[in-house]
Amino acid sequence: MWIDGQANQKALANKIAAGFNLAGIVIEKKELRRKITIKKVYQKIIDKIFLSSITNAWFGMLQQYNKKYAAYPDAPITVVENINSEAALAFTKKINPDLIIVSGTRMVKEKMLALNPAIGIINLHTGLSPYIKGGPNCTNWCIATNQLYLIGNTIMWIDKGIDTGNIIATEITSFDGTENLLDVHIKVMEHAHDLYVRAIKKLSLGARPNVKQSSITDGTTYYTREWNLKQRFALKNNFKKFGQNIHSSAYKEALQKVITVKL
Repeated sequence: MWIDGQANQKALANKIAAGFNLAGIVIEKKELRRKITIKKVYQKIIDKIFLSSITNAWFGMLQQYNKKYAAYPDAPITVVENINSEAALAFTKKINPDLIIVSGTRMVKEKMLALNPAIGIINLHTGLSPYIKGGPNCTNWCIATNQLYLIGNTIMWIDKGIDTGNIIATEITSFDGTENLLDVHIKVMEHAHDLYVRAIKKLSLGARPNVKQSSITDGTTYYTREWNLKQRFALKNNFKKFGQNIHSSAYKEALQKVITVKL
């Protein structure tokens, strides 16, 4: 596994280790080098006063995973600052895995993609490709842009693009309309982990689903730099009608038009 150090990735590692021979884990722990500006300080203040529910939902999910999964599974582990480092490459080469499982890291560069495991290198995208790609969080983007019918997950063969690899499987996450924002994030992440485990099982049995994203639609790529106060306020306002919209005829009609890749 190539993963970042957040608690949801630790949970994923435990779930995969429960069903498969997890040969090793590379954990990317990025150094924070954020430049402090007046604009950023202003946004932090506004976030804390008016938009804390968004931050609390994400970190609330991580807290729950930390409680449930206190440690990583019993497997060789190395920690790197960058997943594209020589240390990560050497560690992976030494293990010589059949399958490399990626989740949460920065973009993987060509020298890492050049590794040739027997099955391949696959990636989890907690968004519904090709419709919704990018970051920092595609679930939040779907709510902010009133596209609840595109909240879902993708397992893909990794490439050097942003969530652009050929698809193994996609699924829309189900809701009953009673969820708060914390519940939504937990449901999406639990669904993502479940889909990943099922996809790995299928690959281990010899299947090789491989669907080009361009054969479905072009979709939209969102960027972290675009996730500004306007978008966060849109999320907060739109979520007030989450339950109502989940049960609306417009939502159900939109769902029918979404093309997914069945596992």
